[in-house]
Amino acid sequence: MLPAAEQLRILSSGTADIVPQDALLEKLGRGQPLVAKLGVDPTAPDLHLGHAVPLRKLRQFQDLGHEVVLIIGDFTALIGDPSGRNTTRPALSERDIDVNAQTYIDQAFKILDRSKTTVRRNSEWLAPLGFADILRLTSQFTVARILERDDFQQRYREGVGISLHEFLYPVAQAYDSVAIKADVELGGTDQLFNLLAGRELMGKTGLEAQVCLTLPLLEGTDGVQKMSKSYGNYVGLTDAGDDMFGKVMSIPDDLMIKYYRLCTSLPVDEVDRIEHGLADGSLHPNAAKRRLAREIVTLYHSETVAAESEAAFDRLFRDKATPEDVPEFTIELADTVHVPALLKDLGLVVSNGEGRRMIAQGAVRVGGTVLAPQDLDVPVERVEGAVVQVGKRKFARVVSA
Repeated sequence: MLPAAEQLRILSSGTADIVPQDALLEKLGRGQPLVAKLGVDPTAPDLHLGHAVPLRKLRQFQDLGHEVVLIIGDFTALIGDPSGRNTTRPALSERDIDVNAQTYIDQAFKILDRSKTTVRRNSEWLAPLGFADILRLTSQFTVARILERDDFQQRYREGVGISLHEFLYPVAQAYDSVAIKADVELGGTDQLFNLLAGRELMGKTGLEAQVCLTLPLLEGTDGVQKMSKSYGNYVGLTDAGDDMFGKVMSIPDDLMIKYYRLCTSLPVDEVDRIEHGLADGSLHPNAAKRRLAREIVTLYHSETVAAESEAAFDRLFRDKATPEDVPEFTIELADTVHVPALLKDLGLVVSNGEGRRMIAQGAVRVGGTVLAPQDLDVPVERVEGAVVQVGKRKFARVVSA
């Protein structure tokens, strides 16, 4: 193993906080593999780069010789994590949890070393607990302590209901750490309260307390909101290479280093060199962003796909060419075509309203020509056989039925 100080330098890169840092250094100094834990509730089937941030940090622990435990919160998902919520989170059905869990595990192994990862489900130890066990666990926490959570405080002040079972969520997650005797638990900055609850419970049950390592929430391609499907600013782990490359190229320049640290497997020293090159002007931002896009596409596809995706990007944006593999849609067309409805039928927008907004913004092209805001209805000859484009990356060719 590397010296403890060098391991700490690597593991600290890109983190928001390590609580307490001196305890992690002391644990690393023993020269024994640590148990690094990440708990995830399978609330959604598809992962994006934001979900992958703690998985990337887990991979660093693996590469340094430590043990990784990925806990699938199939039991805690029945409660619903209230972190960052101003309302009670709907609980999932057991069937949805099972489907999402398997999909999550499959995608997680795009990042983690399968041979060095232990996957556990917290129903293993939470489901068998009886009411007396729950009473013993909950007696370790006060109501005042639980109400320290920012989201609970806000809801309490605003008179928004807090269900009693939500108080049990941090207790259940804390018990996960006790069950596997975690040395380190990872999570986003919004998970710090839950991580600290695990540290507290371990100490009260006679175990050595875990270290809490938090990672920043990743902004999406808009550079403002956190990455989320609901905001439409995400880069999915299962996105096609061309889409993934184009989305990464669209992020603001000032987010590049954060993406390098949180979303790639490059060594910390290499990322430091890229950061210095951007700062002193010896590295052009476009070159740095292209490398970032290639690195990310390579991680989830291959070097060959990354090179092909970059070439496709250049054809589309530098050479202003239409992609070679534009999907064709056979549609029955009237003499006059209502374009917003056509865009929806082609799958380029989700609603007629969004179609009208895109036309008003000058973001719709038919046969290479931008539609004017008033061109909501056009003659069929204008769209038949034409390539319809919405935004920079969405294309479809219309074929009359």
